[in-house]
Amino acid sequence: MTGCGVLPSQHLRSAIAKGFIYARDGVEEEQIQPSSIDLRLGSTAYRVRASFLATRHATIAAKLDSFNMHSIDLRNGALFERGCIYIVPLKEELALPAEMSGKCNPKSTTGRLDIFTRVITDRGIHFDVIEPGYHGKLYAEVAPRTFGVIVREGTRLTQLRLSRGGGSAYSDSALAELHTREPLVYNTEEKPADAHIHSGLRVSVDLQGIAGSSIIGYRARKHASIIDLEKIRHYEPLDYWEPIPRHSSRQLILDPEDFYILASREKVRVPAQYAAEMVPYDPSVGEFRIHYAGFFDPGFGCEEKGTRAVLEVRSHEVPFLLEDGQVVASLIYETLVDSPERLYGSGIGSSYQSQGLALSKHFKMG
Repeated sequence: MTGCGVLPSQHLRSAIAKGFIYARDGVEEEQIQPSSIDLRLGSTAYRVRASFLATRHATIAAKLDSFNMHSIDLRNGALFERGCIYIVPLKEELALPAEMSGKCNPKSTTGRLDIFTRVITDRGIHFDVIEPGYHGKLYAEVAPRTFGVIVREGTRLTQLRLSRGGGSAYSDSALAELHTREPLVYNTEEKPADAHIHSGLRVSVDLQGIAGSSIIGYRARKHASIIDLEKIRHYEPLDYWEPIPRHSSRQLILDPEDFYILASREKVRVPAQYAAEMVPYDPSVGEFRIHYAGFFDPGFGCEEKGTRAVLEVRSHEVPFLLEDGQVVASLIYETLVDSPERLYGSGIGSSYQSQGLALSKHFKMG
């Protein structure tokens, strides 16, 4: 394995074989995604009083001795209540070589259910960051914000992306050059569109309705019933979500702390030898944010001429006005260390390849 960049699936498989990623009951093939690996909840969760990091001189287990309220057996399923914080040791552990580091993010489905999830490590000082050469356990902090959810041992809420070396993120000039060779953005007529590149590929919000739809988004209903994360295409969307109709002003006022599902105006694409991550592009522009950063695997949007990005949005403190075409996030592209052997798409059962304005896979499709 040579060069710097994100590890594609075949290198993740090799990392498992070499013991860089391991679990007592083994790592399952279905956990391996095109450029990431799904992480599984262990058998026990701990309800805690507050979120925390380990700090340089402490382990998560030591912190749990101080902050744990009670433990919960997940082997037969258990309810994680809305507004509560849980720490769950993950099945997977790491023994990384010195040149390898990692980053974690919630899975797409996790974000669309407003389950705030991030990974912490022993002696770690950042959430979701796995430092080079890390050896030890991984823990998930899980905090359902809108819906109570039933989880089980083995539930996959978060994913890990490993990188070798550093400096794999594409500069703006390199990204612009890539767009001339392999378009990263398409318009509604499925033609290459202008790419707005500044600190990554900028992504804006659609408030006029995809393909003429009168619905521009969804707002989560308060006090809805619980969701069992094992039940796919099971729940009626209107029991949990309020559709937001298009307004002639092409504007939307976000109510403080409400949770919204919206879509990008652009149809974006991640070419085969790249991976991407969505990040808030500038937190100083207002009291709202795209609540969950997300990984975009190689091949995203490549079966068609681009795919909309789904945006999970929340305003904090005050109502905030969004306008059609307003920039809300950036896509940061990174190189892979090798050509991937598999791509995101329908061929491997990817859930959201041809998505428009899509809720999570737990809801019945219209």
